[in-house]
Amino acid sequence: MTAIIVIVVIIAVLGFVVLGAYNKLVALDQKADQAFADIDVQLKQRNDLIPNLVETVKGYAAHEQGTLNAVTQARAAAAGATTVDQKVNADNMLTGALGRLFAVAEAYPDLKANTNFLELQRELSDIENKLAAVRRFFNNAVAEFNAVRAQFPTVLFAGLFGFGTEKPFFAVDTADRAAMTAAPPSVKF
Repeated sequence: MTAIIVIVVIIAVLGFVVLGAYNKLVALDQKADQAFADIDVQLKQRNDLIPNLVETVKGYAAHEQGTLNAVTQARAAAAGATTVDQKVNADNMLTGALGRLFAVAEAYPDLKANTNFLELQRELSDIENKLAAVRRFFNNAVAEFNAVRAQFPTVLFAGLFGFGTEKPFFAVDTADRAAMTAAPPSVKF
């Protein structure tokens, strides 16, 4: 009789451990998905803003068609991206294209002084700041999920419950990483 009680207690304890691990993985998976959805919201706002920005620049710098086309193509790629990797790549491409667009705007003083352009630039800057914040939140959620998934005893059950692979981070592309590691520009007066 004692042996049966010990076996039942062991099975109950194992059941609680497995249930706790499963619930923890589900909660962290949902947190990471929610964080990615927050990124999607900000990316959508940015994508909605870009046509107005392109049209404003087009009015002043119509012969900069290559830059304007690059922004439009990058926006279309970002809008069509469905996976995390596709969204990261499209986001990096769009960020680069927008950087070139603002570099073009520097050559047109009338454009830089245009209130519509300034307002669009301010809105885009605000969205970029929000994107940076939600990307950090997403990467924290992914890091927490990946850590719990790899820890004992969760690692024993993660594959069985469909959490066998690590979630990817929203990372900086290689061109931006190279720019970050390069020496900062010197300022001379």
